[in-house]
Amino acid sequence: MENIPIRRIKGIPKEPNLSGSFSIREIQELLEGKDMIQELHRHDFYYILVLEKGSGSHEIDFTSYEIFDYSIFLMRPGQVHQLNLKSGSSGYLLQFKTDFFYTQNKLSQELLRKVSHINFCSLNGNGFKRMEAILSYILKEYSEKQEGYQEVIKSNLSILFIELVRHRQNKKNTTNDTNQYSQEQLEKFHELLETHITKNKQVSQYADMLHISIYQLNAITKTLLNRTPSELINEHIVLESKRQLLATSNQVNQIADHLGYDDISYFIRFFKKHTNYSPEAFRNNFK
Repeated sequence: MENIPIRRIKGIPKEPNLSGSFSIREIQELLEGKDMIQELHRHDFYYILVLEKGSGSHEIDFTSYEIFDYSIFLMRPGQVHQLNLKSGSSGYLLQFKTDFFYTQNKLSQELLRKVSHINFCSLNGNGFKRMEAILSYILKEYSEKQEGYQEVIKSNLSILFIELVRHRQNKKNTTNDTNQYSQEQLEKFHELLETHITKNKQVSQYADMLHISIYQLNAITKTLLNRTPSELINEHIVLESKRQLLATSNQVNQIADHLGYDDISYFIRFFKKHTNYSPEAFRNNFK
């Protein structure tokens, strides 16, 4: 995750300062009648954009989303994004550090892990009303800062995250225990890819970390995504390569080294095989 410009908790252009481990602000207050335009960057904190009304575009890890009413965007630390949020949008922006919510409570850890893989969801009016009630209460607690307000905020964040997870499960109809177990293992696999891809590129290594067999891991990814573990590993290598190419000025040999490739020629061939571009051509065409 190193070397890509990171927006930290202070001095964020056109974003609110995060003085501490948590912040919530109303979108209209942030926009002040102007568009919010952010170039490609990454955060070292969680970022949740909840829009009652909205227009524009949002790109997260090179996947583009149109912004419209009743939209929710959630980013985990390390992801890259660029945002064009038009004036007239309304809603909330929440930012918090991992240690604010990620306590010793195992249920909280599991909940944050589940919700962190939901980059985007759209709600209907009734669904959004439930979310808005939670968010307005969080904003009230954050503004008044009475005794125990942080615990109240954490509790309401849990409710918000449960609503998001339920929304995803209802859409996917993943209600039985087998599907839930497989989904949890898949999310853990993605989390391991995010943190270990520069060192570990073999399916067997991830199966060992998940304490399951290669056969089980393959069955999970094929059932849920119709992809093999090897394909997901390669996709994540390409994703991190793109992050480095477009969000840094690092040379290709530096990026190859960061990703654990001693042979730059092999890295170039690998990247071109999966994108149809050389690293330099990709940077020149898309930056």
